[in-house]
Amino acid sequence: MTAVPRISASVMTHPVRRAQAEELAAHLGVGNVAVDPRPDEGPSALRTALVAWGQAAPDATHHLMVQDDVAAPAALLDLVARAVARFPEEALVFYTNWHARNGALTRLAALAGAGWVRGVPQEFTPTLAVCLPVGLVTEYRRFAGRSEDRHDDEVLSAFLRPRGRMALLAVPGVVEHIGTSSINGHAAQGVRRAACPLGEADARPLLAGGWVLERPDWLPYMRNGEGFLQLSWAPEPAGHLPWREALPHTGLTERALSALERAHRPADTAAEVGRRFGARYADELWLHGLLLGAQAAATARRQGGGAAGPEHERLRTSAVSTLGVASLPAERRPEVTPDRAALLADYAWSAIRCGSLLLSDAGRRG
Repeated sequence: MTAVPRISASVMTHPVRRAQAEELAAHLGVGNVAVDPRPDEGPSALRTALVAWGQAAPDATHHLMVQDDVAAPAALLDLVARAVARFPEEALVFYTNWHARNGALTRLAALAGAGWVRGVPQEFTPTLAVCLPVGLVTEYRRFAGRSEDRHDDEVLSAFLRPRGRMALLAVPGVVEHIGTSSINGHAAQGVRRAACPLGEADARPLLAGGWVLERPDWLPYMRNGEGFLQLSWAPEPAGHLPWREALPHTGLTERALSALERAHRPADTAAEVGRRFGARYADELWLHGLLLGAQAAATARRQGGGAAGPEHERLRTSAVSTLGVASLPAERRPEVTPDRAALLADYAWSAIRCGSLLLSDAGRRG
């Protein structure tokens, strides 16, 4: 008989944001606030995270650590407990950055119909809201205590990577990052939000019953306005491979993509995106959408058709709503007003829906 999970939790903070952390802790019903013990020594998320992980209750089976600069539903602990009951041995992440490879992975998973996805081994593990089994907490604290890195998200990946099991990322994002300031030096990354934000009511069934995407054979993603493909899931670091260089490994051809672009890219919308954000960005975003649509459809087909239902459709809509703004360089994200966000989403959808055509033999032959 599986033991009933017992979750303890902490909100980690810096003295300058302690009031904010205490307000969040009260909202979530969290009893612990972990404060940087040596704030005068310079910023270190890891130093504070070690305090937070050290607050695991003696009788807890799992410990949740939440950072102070997030918004989350009051029922977060209940959502976490239910997820832990389903995946008792896993590291679970409830927020994924919209501009990272893990964010691209959750978008792919959302479009394919999954509720959870295994994280990318080559990059950081988001730690704005993460839950670990207490046995793993003990090992992680021992490991992290020897690190000279100040970024706890990088250290958590370094800890999980050799184990061959990165964290499971919740595809619907019930936790949202707020603000653009960063005590730990991430302000240069600009506006940072969840890749697939979703309300609690819609997220609950997806987290409870959504299937797990362990690993796609390739992952399209964008960074700083350009498209890339990830082909390797080995633990070793991997550079950013432009999609044109990687495309032969996908079974698709540039000729096929170009033919679809000529036939189906909406000219007026493309011109407007190009006018607002540059012609090269308009080209890259649409071709990225083709690849994303093709891979999502292929992944859903392998799973037996993906998933259907109003909450799944809202998740897919949410995933695409963040794609355009997140794929821009950080300094350009503030330009994305609501009307421009809608423009980018409509444009991305035109490519994603077209991408399913790439699954045909004719599309693959080019």
